[in-house]
Parts: sequence; C-alpha cells; structure tokens
Amino acid sequence: MKSTAFALAAAIMAVATPALAETPAAAPAAAPKYSTESSDLGTLIDNPATKAILEKHMPGMTTNPQIEMARPMTLKQLQGFAADMFTDALLAKIDADLVTLK
Repeated sequence: MKSTAFALAAAIMAVATPALAETPAAAPAAAPKYSTESSDLGTLIDNPATKAILEKHMPGMTTNPQIEMARPMTLKQLQGFAADMFTDALLAKIDADLVTLK
C-alpha cells in the first residue's frame, strides 16, 4: 500500500513539476518613486510636482524660512519631532498623491 501511494505521488510530481517550472513568478510590486518614508524633503521640494502636493496638504510649508534645516530628512522622520503636525493621516494622504506621479 505504501509503495502504491509513493508511486502515485511520484507520478503526480512528475506531471506537475514541468507545469510549475513553466509558471512565471509574479513580479514584485514596484516601490513608489516618492514617499513620505523614503524621499527626503529636499527632493520633494525641488520637484515641482511633489512640491505642489506638499503645498496642497501643508500650505506654506515649502516656503518656511526654517525648511532648509529639514531638507535632508523625510516627512516620516519629521513626524518624530512634530507628531501633531505630521500625523499618520496626513502622511497617508501625501503618499496617496505621491504614488500617482509617474
């Protein structure tokens, strides 16, 4: 009985294995080009399209005289210093707009 079950399993594997090998692997999802977690503020401010998104959600932020000090930081990092200003909800809205950019 064991040898019959083993033979059946081996036959199924022999038939299924080539089909499995021919199935292409799913491509990993592409990371967004810009995000509040990976893009530094300087990059977002220097690009007109991303700057407009920042201004849409945080009017006046990009023209604040103190913004130069924050250019090397991401918005997610800034959240650690001003959680009440850079809320999870706000960052999610910005990310939703950033992901639409090509």
